[in-house]
Amino acid sequence: MNSPTIDSIPVAKTPPGGWTEWPAPVLVGCSEPRPEGAPDLDGYWQAFEITVDGQVVADNPSVGIVTRIEQAGDRLIVVAGGVVHDMRCDGTLEHGVRDVAEFDKATEINVAASYEDGVHVLRPEGMDFEVRRWREGEHLMWDYAFFVARMRHLGSSDLDPSDVIVP
Repeated sequence: MNSPTIDSIPVAKTPPGGWTEWPAPVLVGCSEPRPEGAPDLDGYWQAFEITVDGQVVADNPSVGIVTRIEQAGDRLIVVAGGVVHDMRCDGTLEHGVRDVAEFDKATEINVAASYEDGVHVLRPEGMDFEVRRWREGEHLMWDYAFFVARMRHLGSSDLDPSDVIVP
């Protein structure tokens, strides 16, 4: 039996109102390699340090959040905060995130995604900022315009969340 390809799996979307239980991984079984220069961001990641303007903010509400990132070929899926953002990292709005914003699970967003110099870059249409993810050693770094999170790896994206997330 042939393994699924990134083109044979439908684009995943946030369910109406967002998810409250972790959705199943989407790209399980896809073995297409990441593009040259794309960082390995696959897995469950938990934020353990947040900095704002270069200063650690211990009581930031983002400390402890968990994100699942799936990667195959130029496709990347971010699952966190009740949303599922499925994208092709080709720099176009057409193939980028076409879903809803995390803050209300209803506002439509359109975001171009690319890999640039070992960094996953998101550019929301009509906004004057970027969201960036990259690796620093064993950690995932997530720059979300207002803060930078340092995240630890909890396990592979194809694992059941109950096997990697400690309540």
